[in-house]
Amino acid sequence: MDFLDPSDSGAPDDDEVTVRPGPLWRHALWVVGVTALGVGLGWAGSLFRLGPDDYGLLAAAPGSPWTYLGAWAVTGLAATAVLRAAAAKVPVPSPGTIAVILLLIGTRLSLGWRPETPELAAMVAGALVLAGVWAAIALRADAVARKTPKPQSPGAS
Repeated sequence: MDFLDPSDSGAPDDDEVTVRPGPLWRHALWVVGVTALGVGLGWAGSLFRLGPDDYGLLAAAPGSPWTYLGAWAVTGLAATAVLRAAAAKVPVPSPGTIAVILLLIGTRLSLGWRPETPELAAMVAGALVLAGVWAAIALRADAVARKTPKPQSPGAS
């Protein structure tokens, strides 16, 4: 279980949250890649049943999955764009991880449960709100950190 210990990171400064500036094409590539990863993992997870027959999470229901995959792909593009836009301005902790988890869970539940349009819209809205809240928390934390006066060293005048 040592590999789960966050204090023992393989790369130097792996835990450090930084601003992710760069050209627009890099941000767009990141958004598309993270969306594809999250939706792909959700789709792959729906190929098998999780848990016992009585209360487990169902495998993908019969029928075409393209409507649900498309809905979560569009949702993923919007949610990851919000997270990446915030990460380009202020340090955002784990924007990719948050996006992948939201998309994986949403896609997996949608393919197993096949919700009607209102339920799917509520799930999509929930994912977008959570991504927005995560970005807003980071933006607010950065604004508070900028307003807080920095302590001066004892010898400085």
